[in-house]
Amino acid sequence: MKQSYKKARAKSGGFQHKHSLGQNFLTDVGLLESLIDETGVGPEDHILEIGPGGGDMTRLLAGRCKTVTAVELDQDLIPILRVVMEKAEHFTLVQGDILRVNLPEIMAGKMPFHVVANIPYYLTTELLTLLLSSGLPIRSVNVMVQKEAAQRVLAAPSTPEYGPLAIRARYIAQPRLARIVEAACFTPPPKVDSAFLCMPWRDAPAVQVRDEKRFFKIVNAAFALRRKTLCNNLISAFHLSREEAADWLKRANLSETIRGEALTLQQFADLANAET
Repeated sequence: MKQSYKKARAKSGGFQHKHSLGQNFLTDVGLLESLIDETGVGPEDHILEIGPGGGDMTRLLAGRCKTVTAVELDQDLIPILRVVMEKAEHFTLVQGDILRVNLPEIMAGKMPFHVVANIPYYLTTELLTLLLSSGLPIRSVNVMVQKEAAQRVLAAPSTPEYGPLAIRARYIAQPRLARIVEAACFTPPPKVDSAFLCMPWRDAPAVQVRDEKRFFKIVNAAFALRRKTLCNNLISAFHLSREEAADWLKRANLSETIRGEALTLQQFADLANAET
């Protein structure tokens, strides 16, 4: 458990960070401890860690939590992680792509669970959407993302960053900005600063909808073409006449000229619950 990343790297034959995989590691123990503090995880919790890198946070999580299951894509990091975690109990290492692994299978017997992740920035939207729509008994998602990506998750209506990701995040969870982490804290440093988001799952969705699939179809349609009105986007997505789309909006107390980016979460729910 006390094996350092540098010693493990030397023992395993060295390691070169891969820009193509977005590898930027945090090794400052004090910073990592403070980030784990923000998550609120403890001795009774199961953890799914995505992108453990050199295992610095993995080691700390294993010392605090009941179990840690780490999923790492890069085969070259596997021997390093095995050395770093060789004395850790209740630790499972899975080599694979988090977007393709069978999450119910690898987390069997370890549910509900929390997610902790320092992921490549290009995966942010796809991975968060996967987790938010998984239906798995997740208690929280705690993720390091590019600062701009955090703004998209936390965005309010009528802002340029507002979109399906912000709506889905707010529907399922209660996202908050825990900390800004400067680029210089990483090895190698990325070109921009990062943000650590904590997203505790709600006990129930933030708004009530009769048909969740329909709700998210409306949300996605609303932002399909941002320059178009919501009415025009609904016409395209639901194959409606203009009169049908306008009547639908009217039943939800919405203007025919409103744009999707202006709707609150509750207004999207009202639209989803209104008869087409």
